[in-house]
Amino acid sequence: MSRLFMFEKPLGMRDTLPELYEKKDRVRSDIAETMKLWGYQFIETPALEYYETVGEASAIDDAQLFKLLDKEGHTLVLRPEMTTPIARVAASKLLKEDIPIRLAYSANVFRAQEREGGRPAEFEQIGVEYINDSTISCDGEVIALLISSLKKAGLDQFQVSVGHVGFAQELFMQILGTNGRTTTLRKFLYEKNYVGYRESVQSFDLSMIDKQRLLKLLQLRGGEEVLAKAHSITENDKGKQAILELQELWRVIKDYGFEEYVKFDLSIVSHMSYYTGILFEVYAGNVGFPIGNGGRYSLIEKFGKKATATGFALRLDRLLEALGGKTLENEMHCIFFSQERRKEAYGLAQQFHSKGKKVVLQDITGVKDLDKFTKKFAGTTLLIGGRDSE
Repeated sequence: MSRLFMFEKPLGMRDTLPELYEKKDRVRSDIAETMKLWGYQFIETPALEYYETVGEASAIDDAQLFKLLDKEGHTLVLRPEMTTPIARVAASKLLKEDIPIRLAYSANVFRAQEREGGRPAEFEQIGVEYINDSTISCDGEVIALLISSLKKAGLDQFQVSVGHVGFAQELFMQILGTNGRTTTLRKFLYEKNYVGYRESVQSFDLSMIDKQRLLKLLQLRGGEEVLAKAHSITENDKGKQAILELQELWRVIKDYGFEEYVKFDLSIVSHMSYYTGILFEVYAGNVGFPIGNGGRYSLIEKFGKKATATGFALRLDRLLEALGGKTLENEMHCIFFSQERRKEAYGLAQQFHSKGKKVVLQDITGVKDLDKFTKKFAGTTLLIGGRDSE
């Protein structure tokens, strides 16, 4: 093993410098305030969880889990996502009464990456979990909150693509059964590899009608009209029930007035195995990956409680990329002082603080290049000798 360089970081780990941190903090605060206004209460869970509980219940691939041993020899994992830890808390402490629960979170999650992948192994998610409500109104509220949160964060151009786990799943079951061909097609859909999907369908020993049904799945993208087209390629009740749920969801979205942000895409699938119904992804700008995703899931049952839930998670790093490289306006003021006027400078700083304004106190003798330093601040005050100026 080669010796590490002094400034080298573990694979996939990143530093967040002050300007980026400030941007992230503002976006996080705006989204968190929106969630609170909608009645969601924030929760924290530990970064370390037992592998036998959260690790095994999570849908994240085992190879992506960071594992370590505690002193008793138990295997621990760094949480790879937030839905599973919250399901653990809900099942053990919160679901004492049969009522809906609205929870929110903002936390870093950890997923080991391949060396050539170039993706972060630690990133921050902010999201919600709406627990113990099986209505379509619940799914609609979560999607509406997602849209409201993005708008509050300053994102104008984005699209929420909505699908249903049951539709593609039932279509594959009807035509392919439970063999490896289904797994192959699901993988292509998850990777958005539509060329691979088409080539695989054409290679299958199926009737031309069944091949066309599988290929038409890729065309079911757009507004409410695609739901009517979906009826033509599904034959069983479960597939039709999925369409009925999406039709009801569309009515809920319209009641919120957010239909311009929502499109249907019935080819959406997820690598998260616990999704059971409506699911969605949100895309923006030139970001090559979804900046957020969510849907209905049944994960809580793994912890001994029968309760369905729905939620979403936003990737803050991708959201910041979608927002672009706008430079934040610096609101900080700087007070330069000479030693004989230090007490006066402290008093002036307290006046700034009492008004909720940011201020930096700087001894003038500690700055070599005054002109360069003052460019960092929105305003400056000089308290030097017997004079002062701004």
